[in-house]
Amino acid sequence: MSKQELVAEILALPPDERMDLVEAVWDSLAAVPEALPLYEWQKEELDRRLEAHEADPDGGAPWKEVIDRIRRGK
Repeated sequence: MSKQELVAEILALPPDERMDLVEAVWDSLAAVPEALPLYEWQKEELDRRLEAHEADPDGGAPWKEVIDRIRRGK
């Protein structure tokens, strides 16, 4: 099966099955983070965000709260 055929087959799946597939692919990448290189600008951004968090650890919001606000449109 060619890559194009595989992509077409994936795109023909129902949305929930495509999401399951995306999660499985993401989990496989997350299992070996060292296999994905970070660019210098990404390292700098991560350092900047860590520094901001350490300066104000209560300044953010838990991910669930953020998602809930987005879903409510606020």
